[in-house]
Amino acid sequence: MKNLLIILFSISFVAVAAQKKIKTPKNAIQDLERFKEQPKFDEDFMLDYPGISDEVYRPELTSLINLSADDFIEIASKTTPTAKDYQEKIKEGLQRFSTVYPVLKTSDIERIASYYEELMTIVNLNSSNGYISKFRRGIGFERN
Repeated sequence: MKNLLIILFSISFVAVAAQKKIKTPKNAIQDLERFKEQPKFDEDFMLDYPGISDEVYRPELTSLINLSADDFIEIASKTTPTAKDYQEKIKEGLQRFSTVYPVLKTSDIERIASYYEELMTIVNLNSSNGYISKFRRGIGFERN
């Protein structure tokens, strides 16, 4: 019984935390716009990323990442954005990669995940609710 109460309390706490309002930094929208302007999938020594594995995918992947930045701009423009708002957009955004996921190299998948982490940092979001981790592991995505 005690364990059941602990589990129920934990679930309640997570649900309340997800509804927590996010204090969006004043410059978040400008930073998100700047993020969109940056070239994507170039070699990055800091992340040990060799650059996109197949140039044919660069335009599509860049577009999908920038679309997620637009999603974040939409939420950041709200008067009371919540963690759940951002997390749902992360989930939707990562699902957009489902058609190309099977052909992506692990390094490209990691780079996509790191772009989402950058977006989260810009808006002060502390958790993706596990969506980025699931994306990295391929949960919900088929690999060849």
